[in-house]
Amino acid sequence: MWNCSLVLDADGHKCENPLVFCDYIAPPFRGRFSLLRDRWGEQRFRILDRDPGTGRNELPRVFLQPEGYGKGTFRPYHRETTLGGLFNRVRLVHLDRERIDHQVVYGSMALAFGSVLDPELAVALCRAYNDYIYDDCLAYAHRLHPVGVLPIQDPAEAVREMRRCVVELGMPCVSIPPGLPQPHPKAPERFPEIRVPKPLSHPDFLPIYAAAQELQVALAIHGAPGVQLAAGTADQLDSFTLVHVFANRSLQQMAIAKLIFDGVMEAFPRLRFGFLEAGVGWLPDLFYSLREHWEKRIAGFDPGLEPGVAEFMLEFARERRGAGGPGFLRRARRLLGALFLPAEDEASPHELAAFRHEHPNLTRDPFEYLARGQLFLTAAPDDPAPAWLPHALGEAGTRVCGMATDYGHWDAVIEGCVSLVAERPGVDPDLAVRLLSTNALDFYGERLRARIETPAGLAARAAAGEA
Repeated sequence: MWNCSLVLDADGHKCENPLVFCDYIAPPFRGRFSLLRDRWGEQRFRILDRDPGTGRNELPRVFLQPEGYGKGTFRPYHRETTLGGLFNRVRLVHLDRERIDHQVVYGSMALAFGSVLDPELAVALCRAYNDYIYDDCLAYAHRLHPVGVLPIQDPAEAVREMRRCVVELGMPCVSIPPGLPQPHPKAPERFPEIRVPKPLSHPDFLPIYAAAQELQVALAIHGAPGVQLAAGTADQLDSFTLVHVFANRSLQQMAIAKLIFDGVMEAFPRLRFGFLEAGVGWLPDLFYSLREHWEKRIAGFDPGLEPGVAEFMLEFARERRGAGGPGFLRRARRLLGALFLPAEDEASPHELAAFRHEHPNLTRDPFEYLARGQLFLTAAPDDPAPAWLPHALGEAGTRVCGMATDYGHWDAVIEGCVSLVAERPGVDPDLAVRLLSTNALDFYGERLRARIETPAGLAARAAAGEA
């Protein structure tokens, strides 16, 4: 606790114990998941995926990607959480020391399952992980709150798995990747080296959003570097350090823009989306850019605006007066034809409307989705951005993010995490409480509230000196 208020870590991670996890994979798929140590001496896992060139389950894919563009981590250990990421007894010792009352737990290996091409394998791996993490956290359910993983490669199965996670397993949230990597249509045999994203705004995913809104369960969007998602800038870099700088930001910024501009947040106004582990400092810049393009390319866009023929020719003649020379009129007529005559192959009215009005489903200023609470992001304890977000975003800036330690991963910030958030200059007590718990509780919703201890129980712990 902090100042008699709850402390919630909105995004910690389980480092799955492979000796246990493998037993959860259904026998028909168990042979397609294996462990290895690569030529660099790093521990990896390998999946036999469907080869888009042959259609057979024979494409070996190693995670985290060991080398090349978009490469994944090496030496992924944290000096404190190497054991705690694996074993919950050690984890709770750290949570107690740092005054963290509750932690929401995401996977680590599971972050790569959104990159799998074979839908049946993706379903099997996600079901295995969800059973595994439920059992793993069961004895600590009063403190640890696991998040399920959905196989969005098969939307119908994703909906079924969502219902199982929420209704049967009592999970407060489910997670999806920021997009699905797909083979490039002109080079399917080059996957995953050459890939394109299937964005979260694709119509195939709409049943997932409808079910989540019906169940009133939040959707956490969580990517990772080195798992061969279509990660924008990060896919152009070949050192893990720089891949890690850009990967999550690129993935989450693209996901936010597509969900807003393609109308998903408009179609599902009660659905809450979390964009995790990408920081928040870039959020004002992104939303001011989204607003500018909404104003100038959508709300105030006039597709008929172009210079008139008479005006153009008059100004052209004035500009070229005295410099025309022989053939001037002939060149002018040729230019006029190129600029103003109809094309030989004109688009149909439907094609022209789609070309000129790229985002017809965006009917409001993107800032309104922030204001109505549809977005939640996380910030590391040592990230200074939450202190100035209210100045950049107004009231919405006080409600948009929560603390996430990234417990279990090499870049986790554990020691002194609560003080780093609550005692930072510019953070008043009300904002501190929001960053430490309220905003995350608003995102995760009533299912998480129902799992955590009552205020009376927390007060009793505080009075007893246990928090």
